[in-house]
Amino acid sequence: MLKLFREAAVRVPAYRLFLHEHGVDAGSVTAPEQIPLMTKANYHERHPLPERCRDGLLTGGDIVNLSSGSSGTPTVWPRSVLDERAGAARVEQVFRDSFQVGQRRTLAVICFALGNWVGGMWCTSVCRQLSAKGYPVTVAAPGNNLDEILRVIDEIGGHFDQVVLLGYPPFVKNVVDVGLARGVDWPAYRVKILLAGEAFSEQWRDLMGVRTGMADPVTDVAGLYGTADAGVIANETVLSIRIRRFLAGRPEIAAGLFGDSRLPTLVQYDPDTHVFEAVAGGTLAFSMDGTVPLIRYHIEDEGGVIGHAELIEFCRQHGFDPGDGPQLPFVYLFGRSMFTVSFFGANVYPDDVATALERPQVREAVTGRFVLRSVEDADRDRQLSILVELAAGVQATSERRDVIAEVIRAELLRLNQEFAHYVPENYQLPKVELRPANDPEHFPAGVKHRYTQR
Repeated sequence: MLKLFREAAVRVPAYRLFLHEHGVDAGSVTAPEQIPLMTKANYHERHPLPERCRDGLLTGGDIVNLSSGSSGTPTVWPRSVLDERAGAARVEQVFRDSFQVGQRRTLAVICFALGNWVGGMWCTSVCRQLSAKGYPVTVAAPGNNLDEILRVIDEIGGHFDQVVLLGYPPFVKNVVDVGLARGVDWPAYRVKILLAGEAFSEQWRDLMGVRTGMADPVTDVAGLYGTADAGVIANETVLSIRIRRFLAGRPEIAAGLFGDSRLPTLVQYDPDTHVFEAVAGGTLAFSMDGTVPLIRYHIEDEGGVIGHAELIEFCRQHGFDPGDGPQLPFVYLFGRSMFTVSFFGANVYPDDVATALERPQVREAVTGRFVLRSVEDADRDRQLSILVELAAGVQATSERRDVIAEVIRAELLRLNQEFAHYVPENYQLPKVELRPANDPEHFPAGVKHRYTQR
């Protein structure tokens, strides 16, 4: 981090000005904590894009991507093939160690949106890089066109030992569910799933395992921790998944470890390419090199860092041996606090609603996407409003709506102590509205979904 800091202080015009504005003399810095935190607001939005690159030149990047804009206006991020190496190593780790791609002819189907959005083009490029390294990987990039995804799998999926679907969790689930409705024999394709963009629960992982006929969801479903700012910066491993599944069944142990009743995403990262820090307020910052160097970049995800030996020892002290795995540190994240909804002083988290919609009573009728809001009615009373997307072909009925509302209330009371104690009993039942699949206003197909609305 200090080496990158010193180079950026000399060669990146915007960073020199940033340090001057914060009263920092680069030559006197001897420890990372002396370096000011960089944010999108105090750095990226205040300086022109070329000035955030080395020598004030954009030519160091060979492509530009857009962020999803989930927290505001989309941002342009230039990057190069060299920038992709660190993220490609994270994907390679999943493909090699979990999906056994080195021994299996693999069709990688890109289900992220293509174009300037970061997910689709980035994953396409990285998978092709793995193929160039000698892995037997062939890439198909239908993007978020559901019919094209199913068509390419039908036409050529049978020529491979396995098919890997890469995409956002709710969209990949939609691909699987629509495929089942159309008679796709998913077990015949030996499906693996690589996900990014948002969290998912262990119930969700198991559900996808059942619907695709996976041999083992622990090895066959993996998540990436990525951002438009930096690409993929960490990933689930078989080791991290085993530990998360152990903690998922023991919320009291998880709360003691993470300081929160919610179960976070748990991933591992390579400290040779990324430096993670837990900073004030229980949020994360990281540092990494790139066309736009990021130094103590405060991404505002809630979470923390745990050493490898520390977490393994914690598990063993609670009677669980997670087995072997990469000797890399762990980072855990709950998502961003800006995406919670405040209701009677209680923070209502999308994670809790998502868990409710995966309950057996309702999961066959919904896609898993929803919009969580706190709204006022005509009498200016607050209501917890949840728009829920129905699965394709499922009709909206008052009975279905009432069942979903009851399941959500029960899960909120079980998982969220603030909700249980702060929200008056007569306000705990959410107002649920059912919307058809791919409703263009709230649930457009294939794009990164935002689960809260202010």
